[in-house]
Amino acid sequence: MRKNMLIPLAMMALSTPAMAQDYGGTAQFEILPGWRTPSGDHIAAAKITLAPGWITYWRVPGEVGIPPQFFFSSDSAIAGITPQLPVPEVFDKSGIISIGYEDSVIFPLTIDTDGVSGDIPLSGAVNVGVCEEICIPVTFSFDTVLPQNGKRDANIVAALESVPLTRRQANVGDVTCIIDPIDDGLRVTTRIDAPPTGNSEYVVIEPSDPTIWVSQADVERTGATLSATVEMAHPTGGPFAFDRSGVRITILNNDSRAIDLRGCSAG
Repeated sequence: MRKNMLIPLAMMALSTPAMAQDYGGTAQFEILPGWRTPSGDHIAAAKITLAPGWITYWRVPGEVGIPPQFFFSSDSAIAGITPQLPVPEVFDKSGIISIGYEDSVIFPLTIDTDGVSGDIPLSGAVNVGVCEEICIPVTFSFDTVLPQNGKRDANIVAALESVPLTRRQANVGDVTCIIDPIDDGLRVTTRIDAPPTGNSEYVVIEPSDPTIWVSQADVERTGATLSATVEMAHPTGGPFAFDRSGVRITILNNDSRAIDLRGCSAG
């Protein structure tokens, strides 16, 4: 039985099995077939190549844009697929902030084969937004086979090495969140004990409820402490609970470095 792993948001579909797909000269898509690891996982990737001047978006796209969404299905009894997003760039165009990728991006895919051997059929779709002066939603669909004896791909390895650092890897100390009520929601200030990651630092704060609106962060650094303040509002306009354990905080800069933090304690 074909196993669905994530339901897609259908938009404009293109389908050319195992070949690069081109969307009007603005974006080209292909699946990099990858290789099987000694532990049995399969490492593959989705690659998007963009025309000059065009960008596509990260998990949190900024003030405008469409985040990537992934859909996978397979006739094999694999356990799951985990996409990973490399460190993005922060673009400031006339004061409008976007977070994403230009030129090209490779999204590594880690396939938990659950002991399945042999070639693995895989189909699905990747929904993205591509943007120059306007933003266009695009869905690239695919139907391919991941080979048992595929070769290690240096491009995928490089993409894996460019994902954000964990709290431990970055030697981050305390991460606290101070919560203050405001007229239409909450003001959340996080303080992070972390060494500077670069000359320009941008902080993204994501609550556990994805429907909650979050403003851009006001960021300040004092020595080894980075502070970021956002305002949050529920779509109903009413009060809501802030789950410190479920918050996700990402520190970005444009030197291809980032730190991915999960949860914060009370300030």
